[in-house]
Amino acid sequence: MSKCAACGKGGDGLKTCTACKLVKYCNATCQKTHRPVHKKECKRRAAELHDEVLFKDPPPRAECPICTLPLPLDYDGQHYQSCCGKVLCDGCIHAAINADSRGLCPFCRTSCHTTEEEWIERMKKRAEGNDARAIRNLGGFYRDGRYGLPQDHDKGMKLWHRAGALGCSATYFDIADSYRQGIGVERDVKKAKHYYELAAMAGIVPARHNVGNLERIAGNLDRAMKHWMISAGAGWDESLERIKGGFMCGIVTKEDFEKALRAHKAANDETKSDQRAAAAAHLKRFGYLSHQITQL
Repeated sequence: MSKCAACGKGGDGLKTCTACKLVKYCNATCQKTHRPVHKKECKRRAAELHDEVLFKDPPPRAECPICTLPLPLDYDGQHYQSCCGKVLCDGCIHAAINADSRGLCPFCRTSCHTTEEEWIERMKKRAEGNDARAIRNLGGFYRDGRYGLPQDHDKGMKLWHRAGALGCSATYFDIADSYRQGIGVERDVKKAKHYYELAAMAGIVPARHNVGNLERIAGNLDRAMKHWMISAGAGWDESLERIKGGFMCGIVTKEDFEKALRAHKAANDETKSDQRAAAAAHLKRFGYLSHQITQL
């Protein structure tokens, strides 16, 4: 039978310590009384539980709903369609433009020829329906004062938190960047790391890389390398460079470096297609893909 860690009484109504999951208490008074004795062990176990989740294999990358290939890590290679709420890769957008010059969405076939005002209204309408990506976009527009919207840092941050709660984990990267750089909020590296970690655990690869950077700055090189191994294995070039540097300095083994190289190549190969290569070449030459205003 479970017993209260403070008073020793047993029972079925005891509450488990939410941080460490190791001990139980009758009530908040018993927990407060036992805190001085339990604090060190609680923090140690809570950190272990946190790391178990933090360093788990990331979830599968989101796919383009048309070609079903993983979306590119580079956000310039994917676009949100305000008409249907889908995120499409540039390869499918470029192929659709070449096949049909009417300027229709490749997914829902709605016209993409809209004014800036009409486009913003589409975004707002989708946000009213709890479209997390649309809410994230609006948060960025308000933070920066773009597309005719007034600059409002507080409103932008509230929208980002709402988008994150609705499942758009990339929003946590935006929040982390704001705290790291002090954009619209007071600069706070601790909060930045917290939100980068939330994004990293949800599979946002650049966030994982940034957590590694913060660990390196804090002097935790082993933890930094663990993060970079994960993000390099997901295809992030900068992380692979960090691993390479560690190998050159003798702090990364040859086996780990080779493992990172193979995983990095495999992850990037999964995203390649002739359509995406053609879109990248067109974008490099002309600087645009369509007349549609698009945003992550």
